Amino acid sequence: MAELLSLDFMRQALIAAILVGLTAPLVGVFLVQRRMSLIGDGMGHIALAGVAVGVLTGNSPVWTALIAAVAAAVAIELIRARGRTSADVVLAVIFYGGIALGVVLFAKAPGGSAGKLTGYLFGAILTTTRSDLIVFAILATIVVAVTTILRPRLFAVANDEEYSRASGLPVTAYNLILAVLTAVTVVVSMRIIGLLLISALMILPNASAQLISRSFAASVRWAVLIGVACSASGVIVSYYTATPSGGAIVLLAIAVFLALTAYAGIRARVHRSRVIHDDRHDHEHGPDCGHEAIDHDGHIDYLHDGHRHAPHGSHYDEHGSVHPR
Repeated sequence: MAELLSLDFMRQALIAAILVGLTAPLVGVFLVQRRMSLIGDGMGHIALAGVAVGVLTGNSPVWTALIAAVAAAVAIELIRARGRTSADVVLAVIFYGGIALGVVLFAKAPGGSAGKLTGYLFGAILTTTRSDLIVFAILATIVVAVTTILRPRLFAVANDEEYSRASGLPVTAYNLILAVLTAVTVVVSMRIIGLLLISALMILPNASAQLISRSFAASVRWAVLIGVACSASGVIVSYYTATPSGGAIVLLAIAVFLALTAYAGIRARVHRSRVIHDDRHDHEHGPDCGHEAIDHDGHIDYLHDGHRHAPHGSHYDEHGSVHPR
């Protein structure tokens, strides 16, 4: 690990990975609630066209990608809000048109620039510069701040738009904010995880967290922890295996999801077996069992988990519940 931290580009890549792992699940949790899990892919397609414009014109690809992604996010949300049956077709045209335009513009870029296309699509730890890292840190701070402040409102709108609108919340405005946050997260993530894979890091940590959490707040915390761990570990794995960082990160996120799915299944089976075990009442009641003895109609009941149990042959009869006063 000390060897990695001694390399300037690896330090930058790890910091960028932590920023990605932090922001992607925070935005993705609301996309999951809205059943828009794959919207990040579409944003990535548009952002690629913005990157290509920046490369072709000699401007910073981060800023041109951000402008393109935010503009597309606003357009997508406005189209979706209209609710027309043709909205899906329009969105498909925008998404596929974006990636097609990006590929064509990259082909016209100065010599050597076209080779960077794979890095933008699937992530590459060598592509994060110090100036990019500063921009990513600023954007990530904005994402974290906005999602933290507006979390209750964003959750309410994502969970039930009609009820939120009836309650007086500006639903369209909050949906636009979420769309812009998604666009910003895509741009923050493009150097490390790639424009085609960012949606996976928005969704998989949240899907994993829901398997082990009992509340929305706990789910968000677990999702962020999983996202940061997978992002940082994926960058390290990609360095030693000489593979795109995005692929390594997503594979680790999938591995975590599968492991937690297996764990949740085992836990559910254990819980069911305990319930069955408890229903059988595999416990010997008597003077020394430790449960309170209660005189009831000429015989003794034993107070167990709020219920009065009376020995009867080889089993125990239920003689009512005892409610706390």
